[in-house]
Amino acid sequence: MAVHNVMEDVVKGIIADQLNHLHLSCTCERCQEDILALSLNKILPRYIVNDNRRPLVKAMYMVNTQDHANLVAVVAQSAATVSANARCGNIV
Repeated sequence: MAVHNVMEDVVKGIIADQLNHLHLSCTCERCQEDILALSLNKILPRYIVNDNRRPLVKAMYMVNTQDHANLVAVVAQSAATVSANARCGNIV
């Protein structure tokens, strides 16, 4: 049995869509993963065991504009934190 947190997919999508608008000091993979982890720690998980439910759960957060806006805000806050405290070593 595979358990999956669909919110990981949703937040990854938001990061990819908003990457150019987040004003990051670095966009390397490590910084994006830090944004993902920090964002996921701030929101409730949505676990599934049936992969057929993944599109339904994702759609719930993409169709409801307020839920989507809340997630974008969480990602933006996390991006600001990571950008100010980048651990990747790419910032001089």
